[in-house]
This record gives sequence, C-alpha cells and structure tokens, in this order.
Amino acid sequence: MSWFDSARAAAALAAALALGGCFQPLYGEAAHPGLVEKMREVEVAPIPDRIGHYLSNNLIAKMNGSGESAPAKYRLTIKLTQTAQTPTVESQINTADAATVVGTAQFDLTKIDGGAVLYSGTAASAAVYDRTLQSYADLRAARDAEIRVARSLADEIELRVAATLGEKG
Repeated sequence: MSWFDSARAAAALAAALALGGCFQPLYGEAAHPGLVEKMREVEVAPIPDRIGHYLSNNLIAKMNGSGESAPAKYRLTIKLTQTAQTPTVESQINTADAATVVGTAQFDLTKIDGGAVLYSGTAASAAVYDRTLQSYADLRAARDAEIRVARSLADEIELRVAATLGEKG
C-alpha cells in the first residue's frame, strides 16, 4: 500500500467520522421528542395466519424494540390478505417455474380510550421466488417469500404510524 492509498483511506475515515453525527432519522427521538415512547404505546392486535404472525412479530419488534411494555394507548388492527401468482409456466413439464407472493394490509391506528381512528391506510408488498420439482424446496422458498413480504409491510406500516404519531405530537 502506497502512502497515497494510506492518505486517501485516512481522509475517508476522517470525513466519515466528521459527518457521522450530521444524519438523523426522519422520525427519530431528536426530531420528534417523545415519539419513541409513543411508538411503545402502540398495541398490535393479533393477525391470523402464518404471514400475519410474521408481520405481527416484525411490528412489535420495530415499535417496541426495547422489550419494555408501556401502557397501551393506541391499537393497530390489520386485515391481511395474501395471494400467490404464477405468471410463467414451463411448457415441457406444465408447471410454474416462478411464483410471486403478494401481501396487502389494510390497517387502522385507533386510540384505545375513545376509539377514534387516527390513521387508516393500505400497504402492499410482493416477493418473487423460484419453484422447482422438489416440494420441500418450494415450501421453504414460499415461506421465505412470505417472511420478506411481512418484513416489507412492517417497514411501511411502522413508517406511517411514526408519521402519524409524530404529527399528533
């Protein structure tokens, strides 16, 4: 490594350290004081089915990642629908060689004490997976696609809930 490469690496490290404190999350505690505590006050209502279980677990982890339970003031209810689409079919064996899992979540954020709806919305996500003639591999790939869809839906729902609670602040 030449002295020029060492100097360039040191300059990049110094720039990264200097700019490290400049970026803050859009809906973080510094921008919206008390938002983290409000997010912990959101109760996620049970969601049926396996993909609902994945979505529920992701939302609980995102909204109350500390594990501390605050008294719930808001309830998040979600109606989740899931479909699988197979747009292409292999002509020689007459089976689909790929599939798409599509998840759509209609959700409401309500106040527990009065039942007033603070926000209603719809989030959608899709994940593609390859299909083979091996049934266990297909099952595992479909389940992995469900997990990816649930994670994506949780990200979108969490962002909208944070925006709503940040505005109400």
